[in-house]
Order: sequence, then structure tokens, then C-alpha cells
Amino acid sequence: MCLGIPGQVLEMVDDANSIARVDVSGVKRNVSVALVRSEGIAPGDWVLIHVGFAMSKIDEAEARETLKALQLMGDVYTDELKLLHSSQID
Repeated sequence: MCLGIPGQVLEMVDDANSIARVDVSGVKRNVSVALVRSEGIAPGDWVLIHVGFAMSKIDEAEARETLKALQLMGDVYTDELKLLHSSQID
């Protein structure tokens, strides 16, 4: 099963290549925001991330509800976090 995990944009680290530093459950990772760049991505915004790519922009309430639901899933959530951590874009 593949999941999108919410992360909060901290900063753009490579504007030309649409790479942002994002906080994902306390872990800071670089992810591509190229697919959602047209939605106006800025620090503080929330995005759903899958294998190193922001797939959609979401609001904070949706991000918090999604995180709660994912945590209730146990191993599925843990496995997806491991996948996210292994797919870092540098």
C-alpha cells in the first residue's frame, strides 16, 4: 500500500529545481514540489508527500487529521515513513 504523508514546508532550498525542505513527522527532508509549484508553495504550507514528491497542497486541518489517521494504522504508517526517509532528494 502506498500512502501520502503530510509535511510542512520549511524553506525552498533549490528554487530553480523546485526542491523544498519539509518537516515530516519531526524529520526534515528535501522533497520535490515541482508538481504543486503552480499552487503557490511557501514556508508554512502543508503538502502530501509520496516517495520524495509533493503530490498535493493541503490545509493544516487536513494535514493534522491525516497524521492522526496514519498513526492509528501502526505498521503501515511506519513502513511509509521508512520509504520516505530512504527516498530523500539531495
